[in-house]
Amino acid sequence: MSSAPSRSCVRAAASVSSRPNTLIPNVFEARSGTWGLIYCPPQIAAEDNPDMQVSSPDKIRNLAVVGHSDTGKTTVIGSLLYTSGATNRLNRVDDGNAVTDFDQQEIDRKISINLSAAYAPWKQHKVNLIDCPGYAIFITETTSGLHAADAAMLCVNTASGIEVMTEKVWQITEELGLPVIFHLTKNDRERADPLATARALADRFSRNALPVQIAIGSEEGFSGIIDLVHEKALSYTRDGDGKGSVTEIPDDLQGAVEEWRTKLIEAVAESDEALMEKFFEEGTLSGEELISGLRAAIARRDLFPITLGSAEHGIGNADLLDALTDLAPSPFDRESFPAMNVGGDSTPVVADASGSASALVFKTLNDPFSGRISMMRVVSGTITADTAYWNTRKEDNERLGALHHIQGKQGDPADSLVCGDIGSVAKLKISNTGDTLCTKVSPVRLGWFEVSPPAISFAVEPKSKGDDEKIGEAIHRLEDEDIGLHASRDAQTGEFLLSGSGQLHVEIAVAKLKSRYKVDVILHPPKVPYRETIKVTADGHGRHKKQTGGRGQFADCKIVMEPLPRGDNFEFADEIFGGSIPQNYRPAVSKGIQEAAVNGYSTSFPVVDFKIRLIDGQYHDVDSSEMAFKIAGSMAFKDAMTRARPTLLEPVMQIEVVTPEEYMGDIMSDLSQRRGRPQGMDAGGNGSQIVKATVPLAEMLDYSQALTSMTQGRSSFTMAYSHYEEVPRQIQQKVIAEDKRDREEHAG
Repeated sequence: MSSAPSRSCVRAAASVSSRPNTLIPNVFEARSGTWGLIYCPPQIAAEDNPDMQVSSPDKIRNLAVVGHSDTGKTTVIGSLLYTSGATNRLNRVDDGNAVTDFDQQEIDRKISINLSAAYAPWKQHKVNLIDCPGYAIFITETTSGLHAADAAMLCVNTASGIEVMTEKVWQITEELGLPVIFHLTKNDRERADPLATARALADRFSRNALPVQIAIGSEEGFSGIIDLVHEKALSYTRDGDGKGSVTEIPDDLQGAVEEWRTKLIEAVAESDEALMEKFFEEGTLSGEELISGLRAAIARRDLFPITLGSAEHGIGNADLLDALTDLAPSPFDRESFPAMNVGGDSTPVVADASGSASALVFKTLNDPFSGRISMMRVVSGTITADTAYWNTRKEDNERLGALHHIQGKQGDPADSLVCGDIGSVAKLKISNTGDTLCTKVSPVRLGWFEVSPPAISFAVEPKSKGDDEKIGEAIHRLEDEDIGLHASRDAQTGEFLLSGSGQLHVEIAVAKLKSRYKVDVILHPPKVPYRETIKVTADGHGRHKKQTGGRGQFADCKIVMEPLPRGDNFEFADEIFGGSIPQNYRPAVSKGIQEAAVNGYSTSFPVVDFKIRLIDGQYHDVDSSEMAFKIAGSMAFKDAMTRARPTLLEPVMQIEVVTPEEYMGDIMSDLSQRRGRPQGMDAGGNGSQIVKATVPLAEMLDYSQALTSMTQGRSSFTMAYSHYEEVPRQIQQKVIAEDKRDREEHAG
C-alpha cells in the first residue's frame, strides 16, 4: 500500500477531524486482507479538498451509468473522478485499478460484474455515479442501480451504435419513469459518427432525443465540445485533466450549431405552455429559460439530452459534469418514490429533508475480511450513524454503525446522509438488498422489483469432502451479494444446484468461491429440469392392506386424475359425499399423491399440471390411519398414471441474438437445428440484426461457445425462461433412457 495519502484519505481526514496527527482508516486492501492507517496532515486536507458532506438534496445528482458492454461506462466514471479531483490520477480498467471495478474477477476479466458507486464533487454539487454492468446476464445488478438513481446516463458507443442492452435499459427506464441522458462514448475511434448516432437514437427511442453538445473534429481528430445550451466551445488537451478551455466556435460548425440549437429551443418550448407563448412572442428563449425549461423537460421524460466525449483521453469531461449538475434532476425534482404502507396500499414518498427518515438498501457487498457492506439510497429525512431504524420486511430494529460516502471500495466517513444521498454502512445484521430502513412511527416499504428466475443451473460439489459445510456458507454470502444468483438442493437427486442467468454468471460465482473463500468445487454440466404431466383423464384405485398380528393397516381410495393447463401445477378436490373416508383422513390422500408426484412416474422428474378428484374409498375403525391413506393415495396416483398417457415437458427459452447481418443465415440455420422457432427480427444499430426465437433449454446448453465460434465473437445473445411444452416423442425416449441409466448408477 502506498505511503502517500490518497485523496480519499484526505477527504476522510477533513470530514472526521481537525486535530493534528490524526490517524484514520484508509482503503481496505482486499488482496492482502489488511487495513492501513495513514497519517493525513489536516492542513493538506483543508487545502486539497472541501468536505463533501452536502446539506441539501438540491446539490445532489444520482445517475445510474448504464449501457451495453464495452461502451466505456467504468472508464467514463474514472475519468470524471479524475477531472473533479476525487482521484489524483486517471485509473484505468486495463491497468486493473479502476475505482468502480475492484472485485478480483472484474480486474482479471476486465468487465464490470457488480454494481458499484463513486461520487464526483463538482461546483458545490455531489454527483453520485452508480456503475452498472453492461452484460445482459447481470441485468439484475443494473436494475438495482436504476432503482437507486434519479436518472440514467445511458452510454452508447458511437462507433457501434445502438446495441441490445441499450434497448433493454431503455425499457427499464420507461417502466420506472426515470429520466435518461444519453452519453455518446469513444468519439475518438474510427467510424465514430456522433450526429448519425444521435439521429438513430431519435428514430429508435424518441424524437426528443436531441444533442445538447456537438463534436469539434472527428475520429482521431476529435478535440473538443460545443455546448449548445450555453453556446460556447471548449477545446481539450488530449490526455489532460479533462477541464478544457473556452475557444471560438469553428466557422465550419456555425451552421450545425444554429440548426441543432434551434431544434433544442423548439423542443423545450413545446414542453411547456408558458415557454411556448414566450417563444411565439420573441422567437427564442433566454439562456436562463432554456436551462430551467430543459431541466424540467428532462425530469418529466419529455426530452432526452445527448452528450458526448472521449473519457479515455479526458475530452468533454468538464462539459459532461456541467451538463449533469445543470440538467440532471436532483432528488427534489423527482415527483415521488414508489412505496407501500404496512397495509400494502400505495403510498409514494416525496423527497422531504425534514420528513420521516427512510432509506432503500440497494446493494450488498461481502468481503471475507471486512464482512457485509450495505449500500443505501436515502429517500426522505436524514439517516444518522449509531441509530436504530425499523426494517419493514423483517419487522425488527436494525442499528446502524458508522456511515460512509462511497468511493468504489473506499469509504469516506459521514456523520449522516441527507435526503437524496447515497452512502454505505457496514455489518448490518438483518437487512438485505431490497429492504427498507425507516422510522418505526412512520413505516413504509420502498419500491423494489421482482428478480427474474434463473435461466440455467449447474450442480456443484466440493473437491474435498470436508468442504461441504464451507460451500453452503460461502454460497449463502454470494447470494446475499448477488440477488440474481440462487442456490438450492435438488429434492430428487440431492445435488447442490447453483443457478444464474447464464453459464458465465455461474462460472464467475464459482471463481469467487475459490478466490475469496478458498472453496474449490467441481461444476457439472447443467441438468435440464424436465417435468412429467398427463394428457387424458383416468381413474385410479389404491388399496393398502397389511396385517401384522396386532393392529393392522388399511386404507382404500378411488380418484379421478385430470390434466390441468400449463403452470397450474396441482389441484385437489374432495368430492366424497358421506363417510366412505372420514374427513380427517382425506388430506392424507392428497399428501400421499403429492409426495409420489415429486418422485415422478416414467422418470425421476416431478409430475405437474394435474387435478385429483377424490370420489370414494373405504376405511377400518381400528386399522385405518393417516399413514395408511398416504400410502393408498400414492398407489392410486400410480394406478391412474398407467392410463393417463404420461408425457414429458421441457423448459423453452425466449432468446434474442444480436448479430452482424452477414451471419444471419448461419444463425437461423443453427437455431433451426436446435428446434428453434423464429419469432421475428428487428434492425439493430450499425447494420446489426436482432433475431428473436424460442428454443428448448436442452438445445441451448452449449450455445454461448457455439455462437462465439460461428460469428468470431461478434454476436451476443440473451436468454430468459418462457414456458414449458411437450418434448417430441423420439426425444422423450432418449431422455427417459438417460434418466433410467442415471438412476441405476446412483443406486449402485
